[in-house]
Amino acid sequence: MTKSTNDRTTPPASGGRDWSETLLLPQTDFPMRAGLPELEPKLLKRWSEIGLYEHLRAESKGRPKFVLHDGPPYANGNIHIGHALNKILKDVVVKSQQMAGRDSNYVPGWDCHGLPIEWKIEEQYRANGKNKDDVPLIEFRAECRAFAQKWLDIQREEFKRLGVVGDWAKPYSTMSFAAEATIAREILKFAENGLLYRGSKPVMWSVAERTALAEAEVEYHDYQSDMIWVKFQVQPSLLGFTTGLTREEARLKNPPNPFDDSYVVVWTTTPWTIPGNRAISFSSRISYGIYQVLNAPENNWAKPFDRYILADNLAAQVMKAAKIEEGDYVRQDVVVTAEQLCGLICHHPLGNPVSQDH
Repeated sequence: MTKSTNDRTTPPASGGRDWSETLLLPQTDFPMRAGLPELEPKLLKRWSEIGLYEHLRAESKGRPKFVLHDGPPYANGNIHIGHALNKILKDVVVKSQQMAGRDSNYVPGWDCHGLPIEWKIEEQYRANGKNKDDVPLIEFRAECRAFAQKWLDIQREEFKRLGVVGDWAKPYSTMSFAAEATIAREILKFAENGLLYRGSKPVMWSVAERTALAEAEVEYHDYQSDMIWVKFQVQPSLLGFTTGLTREEARLKNPPNPFDDSYVVVWTTTPWTIPGNRAISFSSRISYGIYQVLNAPENNWAKPFDRYILADNLAAQVMKAAKIEEGDYVRQDVVVTAEQLCGLICHHPLGNPVSQDH
């Protein structure tokens, strides 16, 4: 056995032959280990000393411009892998366009407004036993601004460590007074042109923070709604019921309806609407079929020999909800068309007739 070092192999301690000498390997002055934790800061320092960014801008003067509008990160904490992926991919695009002969100038920026920063300051208040309502508004905003500036500076150095080339000395930020003044001027233009009006629309509102919320600031939790499965029995469509014939006489006189003795199954998370239900929706773009139950557990809403009109792509889900095993139901060879469904009338489980509707 031999021991590996950075660039050579030491002879075995036993004094035997060094078999690594029998390998025809290329010789290189590059070290086996890159030593990136030590090398990267040196490279970044050199880029800064030679003014790499300024040289690129000077050499690119007069070239066609390539502009990348970068959605700014939020200045409220250290960067994570998502920040790194975002910035590195964009840096590859910017650098490739620069090398392709364009003036590709990347100007980084930060989003410094919003509820997350305010919430961080309020956490500090609560930790120190302070009440936000007792703090003057100007003082509170100043603390938010200082918090955002702190993390802007930290993130800037972290992004520079990724090797991203940009105008780090003059980034833009949403909280700069110049940017806020520009926003105010643009709003006044709308007002002067008569395009500004007062209206109403629903917005998400934080009762605790007493402010409107953006979609990204709302946290959702998975919730399983209460649901019920309801089966509506198809009403026999024999003409004998309207001509005074008995059921058997009508059955002999008219061909049987393939949907007789079948049920239409519906699913709803609003069971309180069932008493007033007067129609069952279906779509002509969905494939339907008749599925017959061969076996079912006792005291089950799905009974043996029941026939259900179901959407084909939901049949397995319905049968699972009905506690019917995969081998205990079959799809019958019956054509179910939208025109046929449109003519069906079903018995309401609470005693009222229900029609099919598109």
